[in-house]
Amino acid sequence: MVKIAIDCMGGDNAPSAIVKGALKSLSVTPDTKLFLFGPEAAVKSELSHAKEWGISESDLKERVEIVDAPDVISLHEAPVIAIRRKKESSIVKALHFVKEGNADAFISAGSSGAVLAGGQLIVGRAKGVPRPPFGALIPTKNGVSLLLDSGANIDAKPEWLVQYAKMGTIYMKEVVGIKNPSVGLVNVGAEEEKGNQLVKETMPLLKAVKDINFIGSCEAREVPFGACDVIICDAFVGNCILKTYEGSGKMLLGEIKTALKSSFISMIGGLLIKKALKGTMQRFDAKQYGGAPVLGLKGLVVKVHGNTDGVEITHAIQQCYDFVKSDAVNKIAESIESGDTEPVKQEV
Repeated sequence: MVKIAIDCMGGDNAPSAIVKGALKSLSVTPDTKLFLFGPEAAVKSELSHAKEWGISESDLKERVEIVDAPDVISLHEAPVIAIRRKKESSIVKALHFVKEGNADAFISAGSSGAVLAGGQLIVGRAKGVPRPPFGALIPTKNGVSLLLDSGANIDAKPEWLVQYAKMGTIYMKEVVGIKNPSVGLVNVGAEEEKGNQLVKETMPLLKAVKDINFIGSCEAREVPFGACDVIICDAFVGNCILKTYEGSGKMLLGEIKTALKSSFISMIGGLLIKKALKGTMQRFDAKQYGGAPVLGLKGLVVKVHGNTDGVEITHAIQQCYDFVKSDAVNKIAESIESGDTEPVKQEV
């Protein structure tokens, strides 16, 4: 049974959306046990709605457990200080649960900084990994691509990007099921001589790695078309790509809805294409692909959007289940430790 620790107090709609999303996963993800971390009374109150959400009494009794965590880490607190001081917070207690082997994975919609700092300070980094990245699955014309780094390390070094490529290759191979995932380095052009200093120094290093399918530069405009399976960049570039992606999607959806309501004829046309359009838009909804795992830790830590309505939590639990069953954490650690890149000094 895959055991998952969930921070019920992170996010704009906590704890209701988090608990609801977690419970709804019970009917779609088999063989899981959920540990819900938060103030016991608040979490227990949300569990009273389980019947409304179609959760059986037996599933609730056998597969859900509340772990009392009275403190909450807010978005406005300094992450490292909060992790060290708030020992009874839902994030800290849940991460210790993973570290001690009581859970296989941790999910939170809370502070990204606290999740990242706690993952490194409590769960710990795999040997040889100085800066674990966030990996976000983003929808493309061809399916999904993994964006690394999507928000953890604003400034990066060439050796880190090489590690991201190796981690991303294993993730896409073992969790998503792509046999030989292609890897592209985000650049301002297809030519190798283009790019900033980081890109120019990273390019030859990636070309020298034998166990990845490196295809060269990837321009940002090619990302939505699925130009490569693993997209490598520093977190400044990655987060800009991710947020532009999300903003463009919302804008286009809004414009389509406005156009379909603009006249009686367009409304009739909208009704005729409603089913096909709904399926297409659902495929491009990032919520369907779960959260962003912090790769390169000794355990699985996943961050979901702070504004989640619970759907992302349901899918993140499935994501964790697949990740754990494929033993991706250990495979990534082994790849870095025994890789053909030069050893990287651990940094604090």
